[in-house]
Amino acid sequence: MSHRIDGRKLSRKQGPRLALFKNLTVSVLRYEKVQTTEAKAKEIRPRVERMITLAKRGDLAARRQVIAEFPNEPLVVDKLFHEIAPKYADRTSGYTRIVRIGRRLGDSAEIVQIELV
Repeated sequence: MSHRIDGRKLSRKQGPRLALFKNLTVSVLRYEKVQTTEAKAKEIRPRVERMITLAKRGDLAARRQVIAEFPNEPLVVDKLFHEIAPKYADRTSGYTRIVRIGRRLGDSAEIVQIELV
C-alpha cells in the first residue's frame, strides 16, 4: 500500500530526482519560464512558490533558508529577493502558471511551459 506517499518518482532514485527538482526550480527563477513535461512542472510548482514566499518575507532567516536551498546560485538568490519578490508583494500565492504547449514527438509526453505570472 502506498499510503502517505507524496510526490512523483519520475523513474529516478532520490538523489538525481532532488537534483532535477532543484535545477528546474533555479531555471524557473533565473529565466522566469521553462519548458518541461507536465509531471515535472507540477512537482516544481510548490517549490518555486515556496521560495518566492520566503523571499517576500525578506528577513535574514528567510535569506539563509533560500541560500541553503541554492548555495551555488548567488545571482538567483539576489534576483529572487530584489526583483521577483517585490513584484509579487500584493499576492498571497499563485505566482506561477502552467501552460500546455503540446506533445513531444518522440514519446508523446505532454509538454508544458511553467512561467512566473
